[in-house]
Amino acid sequence: MKIRSTAVFERLDLLEWQLCQWTAGFSIHRRWLASLRLASRAGDWPIWVVLIAAQPLFHEGSAAWRLMLQYSVTALVAIVFYRLVKTRLCRERPFITFQTIACNEPARDRYSFPSGHTMHAVMFLTLTLTHSAWLVPWLLPIVILIAISRVGLGLHYISDVVAGGFIGYAFALASLSLTGQG
Repeated sequence: MKIRSTAVFERLDLLEWQLCQWTAGFSIHRRWLASLRLASRAGDWPIWVVLIAAQPLFHEGSAAWRLMLQYSVTALVAIVFYRLVKTRLCRERPFITFQTIACNEPARDRYSFPSGHTMHAVMFLTLTLTHSAWLVPWLLPIVILIAISRVGLGLHYISDVVAGGFIGYAFALASLSLTGQG
């Protein structure tokens, strides 16, 4: 399986590298680079922990605790799945494959596919849309910036971000379905 997935990624890499290089090229602007770094760091975990911890402010009684548990369990299951996929498919990061793409933020690991930041961002956005829709206008720009930051910092290909978004959406839908909300 690894040989086949490697060949697919090699073709995708060649198709995407110029767009990734172009996107990462905007990082020469210091304010834009600072915004991308801030979005990326927020998407590591802080914003999602705050969102989970804030559920008692948005909902009353046992509903808040149920949502805190639901969001936490969904995130943990998604992390396990993400790690399994990432370590099995082993797609090199763009800045490793193409020296013309700058890495503007330290990578936590070697592999690129899928984008865990985007996975969690879309997952929490979808859950929030269902439970606290009034937060979406605040959260949506952050989610978009997190997704853009992964490519703009040279850490992911666009297809990594798209795949991460689809996976996050699927986990949110599964979570909602399993809890009778979907």
